[in-house]
Amino acid sequence: MNGHPSLVHSPPCAGDFLIMPRMHVCSVRRNTMSKKVTETVEQLVTPILDEMGLELVDIEYVKEGKNWFLRVFIDSDDGVDIEQCGAVSEKLSEKLDEVDPIPHNYFLEVSSPGAERPLKKAKDFAKAIGKHVYIKTYEPIEGEKQFEGELTAFDGTTVTLLVKDRGRQKTVAIPYEKVASARLAVIFF
Repeated sequence: MNGHPSLVHSPPCAGDFLIMPRMHVCSVRRNTMSKKVTETVEQLVTPILDEMGLELVDIEYVKEGKNWFLRVFIDSDDGVDIEQCGAVSEKLSEKLDEVDPIPHNYFLEVSSPGAERPLKKAKDFAKAIGKHVYIKTYEPIEGEKQFEGELTAFDGTTVTLLVKDRGRQKTVAIPYEKVASARLAVIFF
């Protein structure tokens, strides 16, 4: 694909992604490096996504085993397909080659967030009203740090969930600043 014979395709489905090896040599401290890399990649990918009518969901820069992965999650109101992921990957790869923010080998993955999309920004919570979500908090709320249920309201400061507690439904109000992580949750019957 466009001069990248090492581009690997996965079968088209939710969470489609492309993997492209990147060649560099060196290593540095993870946390500082990860933050700098994700900030740089966000600056590089945002204009690409804006031009294509797509949105940035999340960026991860992580080491798994011996390998480093730069993962860029994209979406739109209509979802994304393998061709869009490939186009973003190609354009972002060119920008990364110019700026060269990562001093060692890594794999670039561009994908949709999948069925269990992370909720990172206030607008993500607003769009998820009426959907089933899973939330972890920094500290206990009503004695719990993990909640799963229907997101019924979000006003910018409070996330309101309808959860099951001992067979009964109850409403839980979670202060937005106490949310450590959140994602859509798939319900299995």
